[in-house]
Amino acid sequence: MSSQKPALIYSLVVSLALAVGIGFAFHPAPSMAKDKIKVLYHVDGKDLATATYAMALINKHIEAEGGTENIDVKLVVHGPALELFKADSVDPQLKAKLKSALDKGIDAEMCQVSMKLFGTPLEKLVAGVQPTEHPVAVKRIADLQQQGYIYIKP
Repeated sequence: MSSQKPALIYSLVVSLALAVGIGFAFHPAPSMAKDKIKVLYHVDGKDLATATYAMALINKHIEAEGGTENIDVKLVVHGPALELFKADSVDPQLKAKLKSALDKGIDAEMCQVSMKLFGTPLEKLVAGVQPTEHPVAVKRIADLQQQGYIYIKP
């Protein structure tokens, strides 16, 4: 009987190894998908160069992250910056950079309170800009930060 013990132990070890191996073969692999980086760009000043620079940064940021499958960008505009985004007077370079970012899938939001204060309805703004989810832009910015968006103010 003692000569059968090593054979029995060997059989048990082999069976256990096979069971573990088969288990790994059919077990789903751990997820390697990384979460999208979430970024909030904030533009509130009336300086055209700063607003244009912000749009260039957004486009470069998307490129640096490997595309919008890796990054979620929100742009929140309010206050005097609204004047820069009027459809009938927008700077061509700013408009082109914004359109490029919008085409890549960013969300561009204009403060609803600013639209009222400046007497500018959504229809008079550059195409693609939407009203902020919350009427007050600073509340929207705080909400996005609370949701994990990294704040960038060029």
